Amino acid sequence: MQELKSVYNKEELLNNAVGLLKNLIEIPSFSKDEFNTSVEIENFFKKHQIPAKRFKNNIWAVNKHFDVFKPSVLLNTHHDTVKPNKAYTLDPFVPVEKDGKIFGLGSNDAGASLVSMAQVFLHFYDKEDLKYNLVIALTAEEEISGFNGIEALFPQLPNVELAIVGEPTQMNLAIAEKGLLVIDGEMKGTPSHAAHPNDDNSIVKCMQDLQNILDFKFPKVSEYLGEVKVTLSGIHAGVQHNVVPESCNFTLDVRVTDEYSNQEAFDIIQSQMKSTLTARSFRLNSSKIEMDHPFVKAGVEIGRTTYGSPTSSDQAIIPCTSVKIGPGDSRRSHTADEFIYIHEIEEGIEIYIRILEKVL
Repeated sequence: MQELKSVYNKEELLNNAVGLLKNLIEIPSFSKDEFNTSVEIENFFKKHQIPAKRFKNNIWAVNKHFDVFKPSVLLNTHHDTVKPNKAYTLDPFVPVEKDGKIFGLGSNDAGASLVSMAQVFLHFYDKEDLKYNLVIALTAEEEISGFNGIEALFPQLPNVELAIVGEPTQMNLAIAEKGLLVIDGEMKGTPSHAAHPNDDNSIVKCMQDLQNILDFKFPKVSEYLGEVKVTLSGIHAGVQHNVVPESCNFTLDVRVTDEYSNQEAFDIIQSQMKSTLTARSFRLNSSKIEMDHPFVKAGVEIGRTTYGSPTSSDQAIIPCTSVKIGPGDSRRSHTADEFIYIHEIEEGIEIYIRILEKVL
């Protein structure tokens, strides 16, 4: 790492990060049950004499020389986790440091981003004459796209112009992210005894309808995210072998690109299908930041790559320009014996600071 100009040297920042991560791993923080980790985060800020604010299980703070007349850059990630994968061989709530790694639930997703962002906030906290305010928000319910996380908190945050969302991207810049649209469908038919002819079999009709949409190609293709992806993720019909059911029900997982809103994608899918469709939500839309945005240009200047992300995050419900970047690898998220390399945390702190020094 290059030498960082801060009241904290690079070794202190890394030690702070590793210590906080280990403390967080020890505290179960499933979505909607994050109070204890929120207290741990509050205590971290208190330890460093930073006034932090609470809203539900969301903890946030602003830089020491906050100026109401300046726009803000937001550091945001989450402290909730999924439940442990059943294939765990280690205790998911006991942080184990071994072979340059820290094992534990949430270490990669998104504990490493959280502890790195916390150190970055310390680094910039008391700096004067920044062009932007710096705000940090460590929030809840990301893993379930809940209503009491960043979506609920965001209206209280001061004049946010750019959100930096911490998720495991190997510290490369996800400049676009697919939205998520979950659709429940139903195909009606005529119930009958299986021994008799039936040209209105709901299952057969449904199979034909589903094959049609699975073969369908959306006309617009995103430069960064490619095609809209429609996946059949569930189907249910019938309770007895000799009864043709009245209806066949199914679920579609649709990953929507920045070329379409979720409502537009839904309308197109419905126009191609005879089944009755219902969207569970239209909230989780795709997002994109332009390549000529100062943050993206700063990242590219220091050698980071850009890409379009197929996975969703809280970006989908942040109503301003955003970019996703953080230490770790998304392929480790939600896996058994989840881990983060310590050098990835070290690199995360450095790269966040190097980019922000060009922007703030």
